[in-house]
Amino acid sequence: MNSDEVFLQEAVALARANVERGGRPFGALVVKDGAVIASGVNEIGATGDPTAHAELSAMRKAAQALGGPRLDGCVVYASGQPCPMCLAAMHLTGVAAVRFAHSNADGEPYGLSTSAVYAELAKPLADQALDVRHHPVAVAGPALYATWAARQNQT
Repeated sequence: MNSDEVFLQEAVALARANVERGGRPFGALVVKDGAVIASGVNEIGATGDPTAHAELSAMRKAAQALGGPRLDGCVVYASGQPCPMCLAAMHLTGVAAVRFAHSNADGEPYGLSTSAVYAELAKPLADQALDVRHHPVAVAGPALYATWAARQNQT
């Protein structure tokens, strides 16, 4: 058995244990250099936090363990196909790769697919069901992003 299979089986085992505790069937690991840095399970029901996905939980813990928000060189192993929110977080944090055991097609009969969200996000903003608009505003003082960039250069 290769390491991807070992880590995916561990992610699925986390998901099964979460189901036994009354949670949703999702578990995830963050692995760096062949070692598990962090793990997480879906805790939406337990916390009421709609962002408490297994992947995000594992990524938050991994960032704490690594001492910063970047997860460069890490691999995320997930029991299910990451939703667009989790996948975006992986892109934004520098995750090198993601592997998942169960696809959206596998989850569809159980209401566990996020394929509709992927399809919606593929549309131009003006065509999406969510009303998303760019509305520039005049703000007194220095430009927000320029202020941030200047502070970054001071540190």
